[in-house]
Amino acid sequence: MTAPFFGLGQIEVARKRIDGHVRRTFTDLSPSLSNRMGQPVWLKLEHQQITGSFKLRGATNAVLALDDAARARGIVAVSTGNHGRALAHAARQAGARAVICMSNLVPQAKIDGIAALGAEIRIIGHSQDEAQREVDRLIAEDGMTTIPPFDHPEVIAGQGTLGLELLDDVPDVDTVLVQLSGGGLISGVAAAIKAHRPDMRIIGITMERGAAMHASLRAGKPVEVEELPTLADSLGGGIGLDNRFTFAMTRALVDDVILLSEEEIAAGICHCYYREGQIVEGSGSVGVAALLANKVRSNGPIAVILSGGNIDMTDHRTLVCGGAP
Repeated sequence: MTAPFFGLGQIEVARKRIDGHVRRTFTDLSPSLSNRMGQPVWLKLEHQQITGSFKLRGATNAVLALDDAARARGIVAVSTGNHGRALAHAARQAGARAVICMSNLVPQAKIDGIAALGAEIRIIGHSQDEAQREVDRLIAEDGMTTIPPFDHPEVIAGQGTLGLELLDDVPDVDTVLVQLSGGGLISGVAAAIKAHRPDMRIIGITMERGAAMHASLRAGKPVEVEELPTLADSLGGGIGLDNRFTFAMTRALVDDVILLSEEEIAAGICHCYYREGQIVEGSGSVGVAALLANKVRSNGPIAVILSGGNIDMTDHRTLVCGGAP
């Protein structure tokens, strides 16, 4: 089974291209979750990636795929935080200027992390769609090169390398829980896995508050949703009304979508800390949260991606000490 507009070959090329530039993260068995589910539960520790999230895979692949002229014009993108951090790192490694545009819903800790990597920061409006207008202006007026956070072939291919690693580590996995936002991660992972194992179940996990891809799947086309504050802030933002790849790929390859409340996401963060010894941000914890909320059933081993760890440590301390989400 292959996705529309996309093939396994592009993911294999990406794997070779980014080798040595990103970290091959571990896949560890969780005794506590395995006992709870009655099946082996494996955690893909992608929050331990160099920039703290899976986004480095796609950003690095896309930057390395640019020609010299495009790189010299500078790179610009919209981000909810983790893509910006990854792109800032990849651009600095390549010697390119990077401008990251974000809304004022992005947590300050993520903004500071991007700035520390040398990128220029633009805070625009109250949503990712508003920040995208500044990206469009910089492309039109300054000729900058854009690498969007999800709806881009090289970004999707880079994220798909995570799926290949999961297959290498847990070849008998039955169900994979993947964060669902703009669809770059789940499209790449699903394309990689289902090319080898079309019977494997891919389940998208997202929050109840402002889940644009879920709303678009229900509508049968990309739609806009109101962007709302959420513990899973990296899953916020729209998918673009002119979405070219990830909407079609998600619709074709994803078997189910699960929505989580803020309380359930908070429980996922706390479990990762107390039972797994991992500091994980809200979006990174949603797969664990879905298991804790008894929203997943599987007839075999389960793989859960811990996609990011870039959480404000003051907020994390409040949550794990029993504060309200």
